[in-house]
Amino acid sequence: MSALARLAAGDFRDRVRRPVYAVTLLAAVALGYLAVPAADSHWVILDVGGNRGVYNSAWVGTATALAGALWLTVGGFWVVRGGIARDAAGRVGEILAATPLRTAGYLAAKFLANLLVLGSMLGVLAGTALVLQLVRGEDRAVDPLALFGPFAVIALPLIALTAAAAVLFETVPLLRGGFGNVVWFVLSLVLAIGGQSANAPLGGIGVQQLTQSLTDALNRQQLAVGDGEFSLGLTQVPQPLHTFVWDGAQFTGGFLATRPVIVLCAAVLAVLPALWFGRFDPARNPGRTSSAPVADEPAVAAPAPFGALPTAAPVRAWAFGRLLAGQTRILVQGVPWTWWAVTGAVGAAALAVPLPMATGLLLPALWLWPVLIWSRLGTQQVENGLEELLGAHPAPRLRLLAEWASGVLLAAAAGLGPLLRMLAAGDATGAVHWLAGALFVPALALGLGTVARSHRPFQALYLPLWYLLINHVAPVDFMGAVRDAGHPAGPNPLLVAALAAALLGAAFLTGAARRDVKR
Repeated sequence: MSALARLAAGDFRDRVRRPVYAVTLLAAVALGYLAVPAADSHWVILDVGGNRGVYNSAWVGTATALAGALWLTVGGFWVVRGGIARDAAGRVGEILAATPLRTAGYLAAKFLANLLVLGSMLGVLAGTALVLQLVRGEDRAVDPLALFGPFAVIALPLIALTAAAAVLFETVPLLRGGFGNVVWFVLSLVLAIGGQSANAPLGGIGVQQLTQSLTDALNRQQLAVGDGEFSLGLTQVPQPLHTFVWDGAQFTGGFLATRPVIVLCAAVLAVLPALWFGRFDPARNPGRTSSAPVADEPAVAAPAPFGALPTAAPVRAWAFGRLLAGQTRILVQGVPWTWWAVTGAVGAAALAVPLPMATGLLLPALWLWPVLIWSRLGTQQVENGLEELLGAHPAPRLRLLAEWASGVLLAAAAGLGPLLRMLAAGDATGAVHWLAGALFVPALALGLGTVARSHRPFQALYLPLWYLLINHVAPVDFMGAVRDAGHPAGPNPLLVAALAAALLGAAFLTGAARRDVKR
């Protein structure tokens, strides 16, 4: 086995053992389940003008491949990025710099490892599609080509681009941190939406070919196409979709020829940074010592407030305020004044605009703005080497509670303008939903950060949730932004608060279990 293959295989094994891999994989399987919902479901991912195909191999494979490809393009990026940073932080980079392996070969190995990780998830999704076809039972005759072909034709090129982008972003200083995660989320949406266009380069993701094939099948069966036309994405329908028989798209030879071209372009994109990436060689990186870690987020130094905490006597109730103040300073440390200026300006604007704009537009914007700060919750002690120090805290649950409360204070500060606008308009129901959201978001960040020991799962989950919310998907509206006749249409705020409490409980239990293991 060549050095490149060994490096890729080792990196692959390391990635699949991490909790974030399991979380993203479970989310992908859940999305595959949503792609093939029950016959009486009012939630669909693939809608052809009020119709859907009978659950045969062609429809199940195509729907699952499309849904999985879109999720892995967004969420899979968080799983595969970070390999270069880990090599630098673990001093593996110093060893690699002394080997004959060229920089292009190193980057190619990282790309191949990323592709293997995402490909393994795609393989699990393909197995999920097979199970769903048999479970739904509308057509149990399995056609392997129709079932698994869409994963190779539609999904594989997209995950190859994702694997390459993860390598590229790690070699660009501005994009290697949390800002790059947000940039990729926007780019992946552009890729997913723009790839459905008839003018998309290299045929896009194949939606145009699918649309034509589906329309032809409806016309042959003399079925009407409703006003909705082709819809790809999680949407609610007023009544279950009508069914028709579809035996799969007949992709043209020209379109099929573009699939390996996209994969090849992705490989070229992955090794392109060889032009500037120094591969941990101090001679090519004179401004950095070889032992300096490359963090995925800006390092946060351990500040003084911890020193004010007692280590021999129990922490009393009156000390919680000091603990909260210290945790809040840690959370917002390094946030520039311009961030606060933008927050204040948008919050002030919320006081002057109509209530629907304040709740439906400005509140979601203000609660997207701190996503990189919230993602520090539950992860800073790991990413900054403070886990052993904080493990000696006499009241670890109280410390976690203060950490969560600091996130709540940040949510309150960011969303204060819309809250005051709701109170001025007498919108008490909206204010209760706001409160539930302020409790939920930090709990989500802390729970995922504590369990996965990484900020990426929160970013990978919160950004899609936020995107669904601003697209008026009411069941995921945790802040009261989606309105029906002026009233919040989302889940009951008590349910949102209960979910926040469950996430907090998961953080407490995980922390306790880790402390027991170390004893």
